[in-house]
Amino acid sequence: MKLFYHPDQERHAPETFLLRGRPAPSPEGPVRAELLTRGLAEVGLALTPPGDSDGERLRERLARIHTPRYLTFLETIHARWRAMPDAAEIVAPNVHPCGGGHHYPRHPVGQAGWHLHDMACPITADSFAGILASAATAQAAAEAVAGGEHAAYALCRPPGHHAGPERAGGFCFLNNAALAATVLREGFPKVAILDVDLHHGNGTQDIFYADGTVWTGSVHADPADFYPFFWGGADETGEGAGQGANVNLPLPVGSDGAAFLAALDTLIERLDAFAPQVVVVALGLDAHKADPLAGLGLETDDFAAVGRRLAALNRPTVLVQEGGYPTEHLSHNLAAFMGGFQGA
Repeated sequence: MKLFYHPDQERHAPETFLLRGRPAPSPEGPVRAELLTRGLAEVGLALTPPGDSDGERLRERLARIHTPRYLTFLETIHARWRAMPDAAEIVAPNVHPCGGGHHYPRHPVGQAGWHLHDMACPITADSFAGILASAATAQAAAEAVAGGEHAAYALCRPPGHHAGPERAGGFCFLNNAALAATVLREGFPKVAILDVDLHHGNGTQDIFYADGTVWTGSVHADPADFYPFFWGGADETGEGAGQGANVNLPLPVGSDGAAFLAALDTLIERLDAFAPQVVVVALGLDAHKADPLAGLGLETDDFAAVGRRLAALNRPTVLVQEGGYPTEHLSHNLAAFMGGFQGA
């Protein structure tokens, strides 16, 4: 298995985010990569850099899943924000078009509110370089599988599955799993994205909701009681050409590993019925009972079981890191998953 990580991801390092109305230390920082790297080392795996983090090919592929104005916003907003009188060091909006806006604003504050769905996506001067390096890492893993590798892993942070066509949210700016699927669609007629993160991958769903060539499936904490709140219900099944190609299996908050694995088995049955040639796994580790954003109750051993089930798909697979936040368990959770996935 090839494993990738671009060190420029460290350049995105927000110190705080807004949690229940209060500034709180951000759990989505460079320490995540350190802990995940340690977990890989536990099972004898090491990362390599993917090369160029800002190539023309990457930009072109990102433009297939995100709107041009959103990509321009991510690249330019910090400089335009700092040019305003008395602007903060970070981009953080104070207004959002709740209920839907009627026109796209020209002002930086309005654009920030349009594109930054929540208050978990502060943008610093170096953020865009880190965000792009995360996407480049996912691209490298997908290209490795497209080139004949049976499996590849992308250590991506910031994560990506909450990022929609022109929306950031939940620490996510560019949708790395969707990018991996876009790379794979260049060589495979049917691709599946299977999301095992604690949270519903609402951005991934939005990108492919009407696309019948990319199946999206997610098991996650019930959005009636948990982030992202407004997406992820079992009744969201796709539309148009994508009707039936989106599957959500929400679980009651606090569900244990047995419930999660049972839902995953059902999700895999639905994936098999779609018969994709290749799979992207949105690999969240935040369903662990001790995760700072805990909403489900998995144990470390449950991640080994998840890995075994995904390996049993016996399809070329791109593993894209999503959630999983700093605790003493995080590295062990990834080690357990990789051990299960590799048959250790």
